[in-house]
Amino acid sequence: MNTLIKPAILAGLLVPATAFAGLELGQPLGTTEEGIRAALTDMGYTVEEFEAEEGEIEVDVTLDGVAYEVEVAADTGHIIAMELEDDEDGDDD
Repeated sequence: MNTLIKPAILAGLLVPATAFAGLELGQPLGTTEEGIRAALTDMGYTVEEFEAEEGEIEVDVTLDGVAYEVEVAADTGHIIAMELEDDEDGDDD
């Protein structure tokens, strides 16, 4: 039974990675707000918020109603982190 559970768990873990349509760690997007915004827009993302701090550029984007945060190294313009944003605050429960 363990052999059936492990693939199911692994398959569940792989889903979020495939949800970042067109984005990969290490991918260059640009070092300016205009360049990053243009690259993400060209891939179909809507840029919601843009914040630069401590050598990183954090960009909140949406694609098909799903929110993501993309972190870009300010010096190289490469993606250093990506995560699915959890907008559920529990306020509507």
